[in-house]
Amino acid sequence: MAASDIGIDLGTRNCLVYSTGKGLVLKEPSIVVYDKDSEKIRAIGEEARQMAGHVTSNMEVIRPIRQGVIVDYIVMEKMLKYFISKAMGRRAFRKPRISICVPSGITEIERKAVEEATYQAGAREVFLVEEPIAAAIGAGLDVTRPYGNLIVDIGGGTTDVAVISLAGVVVSSSIKVAGDAFDQAIMNYVRKNHSLFIGGDTAEAIKIQIGTASEEADPRTMEVKGRNVITGLPKVATLTSEEIRIALKDATGQIVETVHSVLEKTPPELAADIVDRGIVLTGGGALLHGMDTLIEQKTGVNTLTVQEAMSVVAVGTGKYAEVMAKMDE
Repeated sequence: MAASDIGIDLGTRNCLVYSTGKGLVLKEPSIVVYDKDSEKIRAIGEEARQMAGHVTSNMEVIRPIRQGVIVDYIVMEKMLKYFISKAMGRRAFRKPRISICVPSGITEIERKAVEEATYQAGAREVFLVEEPIAAAIGAGLDVTRPYGNLIVDIGGGTTDVAVISLAGVVVSSSIKVAGDAFDQAIMNYVRKNHSLFIGGDTAEAIKIQIGTASEEADPRTMEVKGRNVITGLPKVATLTSEEIRIALKDATGQIVETVHSVLEKTPPELAADIVDRGIVLTGGGALLHGMDTLIEQKTGVNTLTVQEAMSVVAVGTGKYAEVMAKMDE
């Protein structure tokens, strides 16, 4: 039996692992709890996330990837090894080919470090895949053809916008405005307009339940509990989806601007393809209600959010080696 290829989407928020044999085998938060006294890692992934809110002073919560940039190599390497061994299980006779999706703004030194860490974790071959290409493959687009495809990948830390043709990136732009920025904007808005302190998890729940990027005919509402900024006591407020749209207006506007600027720099032949084929939205942030509508309104180009938007990058990364092999034939 041939060893399966493994694809890893190393995200700011989550790490997803896809195996060509088994499908999506792992989805865990990119987070590590480190014990300063014994200088050892106490927990990684989901286990670390559950501990994160309750750590003692001798422990540190580390997110090795921030806004699509690796900020802590040593921890990233350990986290990567842990996820790979967990995804492969015990019965790996042959070392797998591992493809890792890296943010498109990554430097040469960072690429080397990720590659090194992956070989250390037991890879036979390592491919580094640019995020927009992985997203396109995962979304089911044929990236090897000479057509232009516009991908907007809204993750946790960054939004990557790229025009892809012949399995390469023609024009691209990346901004540090994505899912985490949405949460932050909601927290700030609720504090300013309702005198209410809420945490990141609550902000995320609001974004998922009533968040929207475009106006709705009948706004939805949601009750939110938090701490009164002035008195410090618990307080309840009712938010509407229209308020959240206003709270997110700046962030969603920046994403639309980026799409716009990439379209302006696209060669005319490819731009014509994009008008025919539309804009494809992927990533967890693409699940924000009305995001596709907003981009469509502002660009005039048909926009579609793919199904399983969160996992397409991991899936595309896993299939990358196969797709490239076909291209060389």
